[in-house]
Amino acid sequence: MMNLQQPTPMPYQKYKSFQDRIALDMRDRTWPDQVIRKAPRWLSTDLRDGNQALIDPMTPDRKRRMFDLLVKLGFKEIEVGFPAASQVDFDFVRSIIDDDAIPDDVRISVLTQAREDLIERTVESLVGAKMPTVHLYNATAPVFRKVVFGFDGDGFDQTRDIALQGTQAVMKHAETLLGDADFGYQYSPEIFVDTEPEFALDIVGSVLDMWQPAAGRETVVNLPATVERGTPNTYADQIEWFCRNMPYRDEVAVSLHPHNDRGTGVAAAELGIMAGADRIEGCLFGNGERTGNLDLVTVALNLYTQGVDPELDFSDIDEVIHTVTECNQIGVHERHPYGGDLVFTSFSGSHQDAINKAFADRERNAKADGVPVDLMEWDMPYLPVDPKDLGRSYEAIIRVNSQSGKGGVTYLLKSEYGLDLPRRMQVEFSKAVQQHTEAGGELTAEEIRRIFNHEYLPSDNPDQTWGRFQIVGLRTESGAVDDTTSSERIEVDLIVDGQERTYEGRGKGPIDALVRVLNDNFDLDMRLQDYTEHAIGSGADTTAAAYVELAIDDRVRWGAGLHPNITKASLKAVISAVNRAVRDREE
Repeated sequence: MMNLQQPTPMPYQKYKSFQDRIALDMRDRTWPDQVIRKAPRWLSTDLRDGNQALIDPMTPDRKRRMFDLLVKLGFKEIEVGFPAASQVDFDFVRSIIDDDAIPDDVRISVLTQAREDLIERTVESLVGAKMPTVHLYNATAPVFRKVVFGFDGDGFDQTRDIALQGTQAVMKHAETLLGDADFGYQYSPEIFVDTEPEFALDIVGSVLDMWQPAAGRETVVNLPATVERGTPNTYADQIEWFCRNMPYRDEVAVSLHPHNDRGTGVAAAELGIMAGADRIEGCLFGNGERTGNLDLVTVALNLYTQGVDPELDFSDIDEVIHTVTECNQIGVHERHPYGGDLVFTSFSGSHQDAINKAFADRERNAKADGVPVDLMEWDMPYLPVDPKDLGRSYEAIIRVNSQSGKGGVTYLLKSEYGLDLPRRMQVEFSKAVQQHTEAGGELTAEEIRRIFNHEYLPSDNPDQTWGRFQIVGLRTESGAVDDTTSSERIEVDLIVDGQERTYEGRGKGPIDALVRVLNDNFDLDMRLQDYTEHAIGSGADTTAAAYVELAIDDRVRWGAGLHPNITKASLKAVISAVNRAVRDREE
């Protein structure tokens, strides 16, 4: 096929492919065949990495609100700060320990650079914690060794020495200050993805030899995509290669810390789990430096939609959004997966129609199977997750603008007001709504109901009194014409052109009788085409809704009627259709 695209004027030649930077022979990779069957261990870095990325770092009060939220959501590992970086961070760590705010089953960790004065200050912040972890890092990538630190040659020895001296200092101060605490250690070869794989393995092995991992001794090696460089599959290759070759694998948790510079942080994390990692680190809704950290909400709910227990509770996602927004002073985008205001919303008419039909089918199947509808298998077009599971109502699923069709309009009428329009009436009413959306903008459910009232219920609304006919009284009497045919006699009080009169008529039922009255007295040629009714509400608050389709003057018109009495509702629907036909004739 012909490709009409032209070369870009941008200087793409100055960039080097990631595959040319890091070469791994992984033709025997196994991760593509893996399936995620359980949740990973989760570590929230909202209070450390996420906090450092804010224009206005969190106040102690905001940090505490975030910490309490993370505990409530079910996080058992939380990185709570960088105590040596600021007095605020140090004081916050001390406050949650002194206030006994850390549940017994929650492990807190703190970050430090590999400098002894910073390490000592960091360990001091953890005194009294039951399950503390110190997370030490140093940059290992070539550009840091050569340019940032100015090491001679390849810089391997100097970089390794920094890591080992830092590990030794952590062990020394922990033994002195933390007593019998269940102390853990985490090491990160920072900029892991840009580090030569063999050197990353070498420096991690050296650190672990000094630390001596053992069963029951918390040990984590973190492999961060500090800056996301390559496609997610290349990260997965690096993780699988490292997990295959690292020492002490059974005693060490491999953790991932993807960033989102290329927009594929979630994919990198998921493929990294498939490649053998045990834990992932990130922030709620992906807050973090530059384009952000890994979005833990998205990864967790991705698992949820595959039938995997995420072991985190996002059943009230609006509360999570509210707290995160207030603590970070950053909003959640309308299109953010799972959490955005519009992510369960369809404006497209064909999408709305499919959703509307699927909800109706779901309700029918639940009733037929005798199963609560909320427990039915979720298989819905355009909706990967049931919004109710996240504490969202169905109110926002379908919204109406100029792109919408009958599905969206009728769905909102049914979900918000209980009005279940017959299919052919849906088509007719959607045209009336379309006239209001052509000028642009969106219609709310309330505005759609107002259009419905104006179109079909004018005689019930004092502010919209168009229509030649209005019912003000009704009396009915059933009888028999012969042994096989029943008859209905009605006396109906009508206001016609402003004058009230009483008319009498007979028919096979009240609707037929009223049609005969109108045909005989007002030179109308009406034929009943269809009739539908249903109840709105229950008990004493039940309202009957009736819809009639009449052929009038060789054109078809629908009418609607609402009344606690079903007979009166059906006759009001007839008057509605007649009034609409007369209005259209006059126009």
